[in-house]
Order: sequence, then structure tokens, then C-alpha cells
Amino acid sequence: MRIVDIRERPIGISRYRDPRIPSGGLTTSLVAVVTDVVLAGRPVVGYGFASVGRYAQSGLIGERFAPRLLRASAQDISTDDGANLDPFRAWTVMMAGEKPGGHGERCVAVGTLDMALWDAAAKIAGLPLHQFLAGRLGRDVTAAQVPVYASGGYPYPDNDIAALSEEVRHFAGLGFTHVKIKIGRASLDDDLRRIEAAAAHLAGSGHLAVDAMNTYDPAMSLTAATALARFGLWWFEDICDPLDFATHERVAARYDYPIAAGEALFSAAEAALLDRHAGLRRERDILLFDPVHCYGLPGYLRIIDTLTAAGWPRRAFWPHGGHLFALHLVAALGLGGAEINPLAFHPFHGPPPALPVDAGRVRLPDLPGIGFELHDEAWQAFRSLDR
Repeated sequence: MRIVDIRERPIGISRYRDPRIPSGGLTTSLVAVVTDVVLAGRPVVGYGFASVGRYAQSGLIGERFAPRLLRASAQDISTDDGANLDPFRAWTVMMAGEKPGGHGERCVAVGTLDMALWDAAAKIAGLPLHQFLAGRLGRDVTAAQVPVYASGGYPYPDNDIAALSEEVRHFAGLGFTHVKIKIGRASLDDDLRRIEAAAAHLAGSGHLAVDAMNTYDPAMSLTAATALARFGLWWFEDICDPLDFATHERVAARYDYPIAAGEALFSAAEAALLDRHAGLRRERDILLFDPVHCYGLPGYLRIIDTLTAAGWPRRAFWPHGGHLFALHLVAALGLGGAEINPLAFHPFHGPPPALPVDAGRVRLPDLPGIGFELHDEAWQAFRSLDR
């Protein structure tokens, strides 16, 4: 069993439903991993993308990691019986010669290809990814649905409060019970008004999370935490620089409600430092590592193993990214729930119409693989990689 071709293409993605609103030129990579396995008369192809928030990875994929997979022997990337791809072995091939540390953006490039490898392997096995992965790890999957929340609420350049209110109403109408919005780009007074406006369309502010996008300096982190405490928010996310553990610790000592962190950390070593030095409370706080940005599933599993061994419950993990891949991981690994971006990051906004939200939960895809084929816009984008 061999990988015979790997295709990558960068595409633009917007933080808004309307892509004309400036979004910083954000991009992501689409990848297709073509195998020599033929099912129903067609080669099995695994698809993946670079999640959101870190830009496309064309150079690293094309120059470093894809060539390693293409050069690999069948034994290097296959199961012992040769009947399927082994994504763990393929990951080892991709990381050959890479030194520890200095993660940069290579973690995203590896994670992008890793997603496609898992999609291909589950398709070859004829199983949805959550069932295939659970079987591979010796875990039982009992959940038919997973908890989700709607993520969005980026500041609008015009009529912000009215536009935000309409967005949150839309999320509630789709069946979401919990929502996350952005803060930190405007004045604190403006952000407090945004929180009040958003919470008015939910069951209460305890159903609302806020994401400061790592913008606050140490002093402003404490000021914001003091001001937000009165709302009793679902969680307060990405407060300051992701490696400023001292500020995290000071906020955690003063802020009684849940804190969420980890989205911009990419390794088990960084996760251990967060646990050791950031003052997070294992019984209440939230861990937002993005599986794609953490070197893919093998790296993400190392983070989970490291933190659960330190006393964190699996329910604390809510993977960042807002994509179908994360839904499968939540189910297979017994995690807390997943993010969904209902409007932003076209063509990966979701959920797809075939998987509607019901009281804050989404049914798992039942197609072999990840199930991108259920999402018309995403599937159209992936099919553009076909030659």
C-alpha cells in the first residue's frame, strides 16, 4: 500500500459570513492524499485542511513533509498486515529528522496531512472516523451525538452591536444553546456592551463564552477579569500572550469563573508548562488545543495523555477549529465537546445541513472517513484538488 500523490492548494477564508469585510488575508491549505487502494472503481483519497487561524502551509507541505510520505515504502506507512494505512507510522515518517522544540508552523503542516491520512484510513476500513479511531485505540464509542457551541462574534466595522445581536439570534435559531464571541479589539466598555447584547439572546450570560484573542497585556488582563466577573460567563478564553503563564496565574487567582486556554500551544511539553505554571483549576477550566495545529492526532493524543495523567478530566478538552474532524475526536476520545463556526471560515462553516444542531448537540457523521462529502461547500473545495 502506497501514497501515490499528494495535492495541496491554499484558499482564502474569512472570519465573517460576508468575505468583503477585511479579515487580514487569512488562508488555509487544502490537501488530498491519494492512495493506490481502489474501492468502487476509484482510488481512495483522504482529504484534510489546516484548520483556521494559522494561514496556509504550502511551503512546508510541498518541500518537506509530503515528499517524505511519497518516498516512504509500503511497510513504513501500512499496518502489519498491509491491509490499511497506519497514520501513526505515517506520522513518524513525516517527523523523521525533525528536532524537538521550535514548533513554528511545521506543526500545522504535519497536522494538515495527518487529517487527510486519517480520512483515507477510515475510508479504506469502511468506517466513520470516530468508530475507526476508537477501535484503533481500544476505546468504546457510545455517544451518537456530541455537545457543540457556536463560535463567531468578531467585531463588525459598522453597526457592531446590531450585527452581533443578529448573529447570536441566528445561532440560537440553529439550535445552539452556547455561543462564543470575541472581545479585546475595542475598549473594555464596548466589549461589556457586546457581552450584554449577546447574552440577551441566550438563556443567560452563563451560556456565553468570550475570547480575548491573546490581546491583553498583564495589567489589562486583570482589569478585564475584574469587569467580566459580574457576568458569570461560561468561560474567558485566550486572555493574554499564550506563554505568559504568570499573568494566567494572577488572573486565575482572582477570577472565580472558568478560564479557557491552550489554543496557541502546540505540544505536550507546552501543555505541561501551562498546567504547571498558569494556575489553571483542573475541576473547572477548559483546554482548547487544536488537534490539527498540535502536529495532528498523534501530537494531540500526547497532550491528552500528559494532562490527564496530571489530573485533568477528559471533559475539559474542547478542541478548537470548528470542523468535522473535531466532532469525531470528541466522540472517540470522550472529550467535553467541540466548536462549530456556523457563519465564518467558508467553506468550512457548519454544521452541514445533514447534521443539524439539536439543543446544543450534533449527530456524528455516518459516512466512511471524516464525512466532508456531507458538506457541499467543503466538498466542492476539496474536489478542486482532483486532476
